[in-house]
Amino acid sequence: MTKGGSAKRPSRAVPGTPRTPSTPDTPDTPATPDGAAAATTAAARVRRSHMPAAGTVHAAAIEKAQREMLHEGTAAPSVPAEGTPAERTPRPRIGADVVCEAILRQDVDVFFSYPGGVILPLYDVLGDHPELRHILVRHEQGGAHAADGFARATGKVGVCMGTSGPGATNLVTGIATAQLDSIPLVAITGNVPSALIGKDAFQEIDINGITLPMTKHNYLVRNADDLPRVLAEAFHIARTGRPGPVHVDITKDALQQETTAAHPSEAEVIAGLPGFRPNMDGHYRQLKTAAAEIAAAKRPVILAGHGILHARAEKDLLAFAEKSNIPVAWTLLGIGAMDETHPLAYGFMGMHGWKHVNRAIQSADLLIAIGMRFDDRVTGNVRTYAPYARIIHVDIDPAEIGKNVAVEVPIVGDAGRVLRQLLPMVDAVPREARAGYLDQLADWKRESVASSWHGSGAWRDGLLSADYVVQRIGELTDHEAIYVADVGQNQMWLARYAGFRHPNTHVSSGGLGTMGFSVPAAMGAALGNPDREVWAIAGDGGFQMTSQELMTLVQDRIPVKIALFDNKKLGMIRQWQEIIYAGNYHSAHLQGPDYLKLADAYGIPAVKATTPEEVDDAIRFAQGVDGPAFVWFEIAGEQNIFPMMPAGKGLSDLIETWGGPEE
Repeated sequence: MTKGGSAKRPSRAVPGTPRTPSTPDTPDTPATPDGAAAATTAAARVRRSHMPAAGTVHAAAIEKAQREMLHEGTAAPSVPAEGTPAERTPRPRIGADVVCEAILRQDVDVFFSYPGGVILPLYDVLGDHPELRHILVRHEQGGAHAADGFARATGKVGVCMGTSGPGATNLVTGIATAQLDSIPLVAITGNVPSALIGKDAFQEIDINGITLPMTKHNYLVRNADDLPRVLAEAFHIARTGRPGPVHVDITKDALQQETTAAHPSEAEVIAGLPGFRPNMDGHYRQLKTAAAEIAAAKRPVILAGHGILHARAEKDLLAFAEKSNIPVAWTLLGIGAMDETHPLAYGFMGMHGWKHVNRAIQSADLLIAIGMRFDDRVTGNVRTYAPYARIIHVDIDPAEIGKNVAVEVPIVGDAGRVLRQLLPMVDAVPREARAGYLDQLADWKRESVASSWHGSGAWRDGLLSADYVVQRIGELTDHEAIYVADVGQNQMWLARYAGFRHPNTHVSSGGLGTMGFSVPAAMGAALGNPDREVWAIAGDGGFQMTSQELMTLVQDRIPVKIALFDNKKLGMIRQWQEIIYAGNYHSAHLQGPDYLKLADAYGIPAVKATTPEEVDDAIRFAQGVDGPAFVWFEIAGEQNIFPMMPAGKGLSDLIETWGGPEE
């Protein structure tokens, strides 16, 4: 409403309506009494068009597209902002409407985006789709991570958007993060009008070429009639089989074009993708072989990966482990596949995993790996990995089997379906039958957990250690919250000490190891789970990479609680330089702002804790805030995360403590 009258939406031209030029494109003939001289001058000054192939349909299309890029072109017809829906002037459905409709059809009601010139047609119609919530992030990378966090915490497909050029390239880190962790994500970008593709127009970039190696599939859409099919396929591909990101690039004119194309059914989508048929069930012969291996094993270990969570197969895993009485270890992304208080839950494996878990793997005679890919942070030196074990490997992606580790029994299929197929094939094994083995594992676990090298107990000496803070956050949230890690030491402390009870409550960037992940990913997790408390666990290095998203939390009242572990270091870099590079520190010291003042500038309640005695009150302070809150934990600057498997070494070569290079 403006003073003296009502504000109305400006009138817009109907798509396809030509714009009348302001001046005629005719020769400029000067007025002169000398007709001959005038003719000569006019002939000498005939205007030339430097448009390639001037006068052709192609040239006219380019000229029209250039006008549209300057916002002189077409847009959706005007709809008065006032009045009831019945009183409003109907307008044609355009490509931008299809995008909104397609997202809502996928049971997703929120997306993360940042506007720009070529996707303004979508923003122009967004008000006509009030069921769809738009989150205005402060950087497109934050939007991609937020969509990622939403997907991990809900099991739905996350959606992020950006305009062409730098908006699209800013999404790339988040897309790559989703690809390496198999996260269902649809990234939608705008591009210049179709006629300008390949002309190096303003902010044009080959974003399809850039994202090709980091997506399951990608599309360039030039026609609005193709959008319903393409978007339905994108969501189907993103969530089906091994999940992953799909990129859809849409030209500006496709967003503006009128269309009556209908959204396809799921059956029509599947029929239209004959080459995309993930194998969901395990092969019977391989299942029988696996059952025989399990029956013969004396020291078996189940390795639970992210695939368990993707398949929502936590109950299947539990039933299988309990029937066969086999202990369960988990990868970083497999955390939450089993309640850590269960008697068969053994712990987190790998480079910074528990010593007792890695010891069990190295002594096992059978590994049953389900939904994991044997990455180098899990195995270390493959030549020395699990030297006495035969391996059963279950994965929905056949490309992963045998890629990193040679296995005896490969099974391609969905983790849940394969476990349900295997369950009746294996014999029930009472605990007494494995008593000696399980008792030995229990002894190893007691010894490992009681060791001082991992930092536990340092708080008794008055030092604020990160493991103690993580433990208290877990306990004061009753282990019911969603905990979102950044990358580095804080990531490993969270994985080891929070005490996870439920699936999809641990969110972490595993494969790409993306610093700056936690705050925006926690934002997405909180929006997808409004009834759960959400904590972002960040180091001072990662936090400073995406701290601008604090304003997004405030503007949209997203109640993320941020625990900042500030050791004024790039902690993992400092640890590696201390141990591997003989204390030759360089660029590991990290200055940061006064975080209380920073939080206050954004309008976020904040508190600082520097001693163990202040930890509980600081956590409860954050829990009492209705909205985002910030806790600044100033932790010991030289605290390391142990054990540690040095690069090139194996699980039997863990460093358990460090007193300096002389060791």
